[in-house]
Amino acid sequence: MWPFKSKYDKLKREDVVAAIIDLEKQESDLEETIMSKIQQINDLMEKGKNEPNRDLKLFYAKKLNHLKEEKENDVKRGMYLLYNIRLMKKLKDAIDDNQFFVNAGKVSLGNLLGDQKGLAKFLNKALNTKVRAEDVLTSADETFAEIQGSYEENQTIYGVNDNDDQLLAIFETGSQLDEEVGADSESNAAKPAGLQE
Repeated sequence: MWPFKSKYDKLKREDVVAAIIDLEKQESDLEETIMSKIQQINDLMEKGKNEPNRDLKLFYAKKLNHLKEEKENDVKRGMYLLYNIRLMKKLKDAIDDNQFFVNAGKVSLGNLLGDQKGLAKFLNKALNTKVRAEDVLTSADETFAEIQGSYEENQTIYGVNDNDDQLLAIFETGSQLDEEVGADSESNAAKPAGLQE
C-alpha cells in the first residue's frame, strides 16, 4: 500500500458532474456555431453561383475557404470535447461503482456474510418459513378445488326456463326457415328458366 493518497481518492463526484455539465455546454455551443457556419457556407455558395461579377465571385470563394477552415477546426474541437465528456462520464461511473461497492461491502460482506454458522442457521430458518408458507398456500388451493368441485350451477339463474325455451325454439325455427328458403333459391337458380316454379 502506498503511504500517500492518490489525487483520485480526493476527487468528489460533484466536481466530476460539474465538469461534465460544463463540457456539455461548451459542446452544445460549439455545435450551434458549426451549424451557423454551415448555413453561411451554403448561402455563400448560392451567392457565388448566381453572381455575374468575377471579383465578387473571387471574394466569395476566399470567404468560403476561410469559413470551411474555421468549420473544420470547430468540428475537431467538438470531437475533442465529446471524447473528453465520454472519459469524464467513465470516471463518474468508476466513482459511483467504487462508492457502491464500498457501501455494499460494509453492510453485507463485513457484517453479515462473514458469520458462516449464523448464516447457515438463518438460511435453514428461512427455508422452513418458506416451506410452511407454501404448505399453507397449497392447502388453501386444495380447499378451493374441493369446494368448487362440489358446486352446482343455480338453474334458476343460469339454466333454461320455459320462456327461454320458447324463444330458443323460435330462433331455431327461424334459422331453419332461412336455410330452407336459401336452399330453395339455390335449387331454382340451378334449373333452366322454363322449369322454375
